[in-house]
Amino acid sequence: MSETNASPDNVDLPSPAVDKTEVISPTVTSPATMADYRAALMSPWMMETLKTCVLSGVRIDKEELKKKLTMPRYLRHVMRDCIRYQDQTAMSRQIIGEEEEEEEDIVPPETPMVVFINTHSGGRHGPVLKERLKQLMSEEQVFDLTDVKPDEFLEHGLGCLEVLASLGDSCAKEVRERMRIMVAGGDGTVGWVLGCLTDLHKKGREPVPPVGIIPLGTGNDLSRSFSWGGSFPFSWKAAINRGLLKACTGRICRLDSWRISLSMPEDTIVEAPHSLIRTEEFSLDEGLEVEGELPEEVTCYEGVFYNYFSLGMDAQVAHGFHTLRNEKPYLANGPIANKIIYSGYSCTQGWFLTPCTSDPSLRGLKNILRLHVKKFNSLEWEQIPVPSSVRAIVALNLHSYGSGRNPWGNLKPEYLEKRGFVEANVDDGLLEIFGLKQGWHASFVMVELISAKHIAQAAAIRLEIRGGEWKDAYMQMDGEPWKQPLRSEFSTFVEIKREPFQSYMISGE
Repeated sequence: MSETNASPDNVDLPSPAVDKTEVISPTVTSPATMADYRAALMSPWMMETLKTCVLSGVRIDKEELKKKLTMPRYLRHVMRDCIRYQDQTAMSRQIIGEEEEEEEDIVPPETPMVVFINTHSGGRHGPVLKERLKQLMSEEQVFDLTDVKPDEFLEHGLGCLEVLASLGDSCAKEVRERMRIMVAGGDGTVGWVLGCLTDLHKKGREPVPPVGIIPLGTGNDLSRSFSWGGSFPFSWKAAINRGLLKACTGRICRLDSWRISLSMPEDTIVEAPHSLIRTEEFSLDEGLEVEGELPEEVTCYEGVFYNYFSLGMDAQVAHGFHTLRNEKPYLANGPIANKIIYSGYSCTQGWFLTPCTSDPSLRGLKNILRLHVKKFNSLEWEQIPVPSSVRAIVALNLHSYGSGRNPWGNLKPEYLEKRGFVEANVDDGLLEIFGLKQGWHASFVMVELISAKHIAQAAAIRLEIRGGEWKDAYMQMDGEPWKQPLRSEFSTFVEIKREPFQSYMISGE
């Protein structure tokens, strides 16, 4: 899955400067000045700096940390062999012998942990980080995703612990129940692991391990949303120690996940991203009005997202950027380079000078025939008009979008009540739907000078789209864009509904 957040990754604005003479001068006593001083100290950037300094001063004993994380040798070897041979019961006599030799000293660790690492993320840091993690726990507990996939670990590695537990192995039982997972990668990698963990819910294999994050991607919005930071830290060795310690004790939070279903006329050729899988036909709600007749045969795709789905301007820019990066990978070799190229590519698409470069109507979303939503605590579909000024529609699950921005904004209670909204949370069963008008509007939203155009909050969404002035629609979910061909004689449908199972995340606070 793609590691680049598909939303514009604008460079953060400089933090507001604090007048040093006001801070250090003992003669400053005016109420206004002292109020400004206290406000500066309590600002988010200052609090984050102080928090980092305090945490940096805490010395972490590596041996104690290793003791908290590392599983007994025999269990590590059982997991290793079961994954290698793709068999939950691949337990050799040697392993049983090791268990008997260690029997008196076997104590399950306080927080057994495994780490999945995408060594292609984070530039040059990936391989070095993998070796560091192996030193802090054990080689068998660190999985390079190019070698071991998350579903392989869950099926065979975690499965072998369940087999041993069923045979009366109390240590294996406790390790299975206490296990936590760290993911070193970008949002796409985290989403991949969360998607595989959902299968444990479906199969009744409880408890499902919670997930923490070591941010190696470009946007890292999932990481930001759960307080794991927005980038790989400069002093990374100390930060990794602190991160693993936080993962041992962090509180468990819930995260909604959303299933997107696409239905299009048969023989529509779409280059779907990895996150979309072709499936059998899904049934549409026949109580809703549709344009014309439905095709006799359809092609269907399904996928799951955790951050956002979008249609229009931002997805078109993301698709162009991904195409460029695939054709010339040497141009985008790290988060900073990605952001520079992304911003530059955005300026070439006409979103800033739409009236001068093309017919403005072609830059809108006129292909959307109908937008229906199910609102908070409602079972009925309601049609929502799409504002004519909107060039992109985004359905957002997190508080963070486009490398830490909050386009929905922190809305006042009076405004929420007036619009019939509720306070947005990652586990409230609702998506925040907003619009971006054009490049300048999107830019001001991204630097949080203004909020996006609020459209609705929804527990379910259905879009009906048909070919017309545009022959293609650009869509993306969690940073993976694609070009959706449209037909003029039949509609394409996009339906988004919440998954019945929530994901468990570890807070990095």
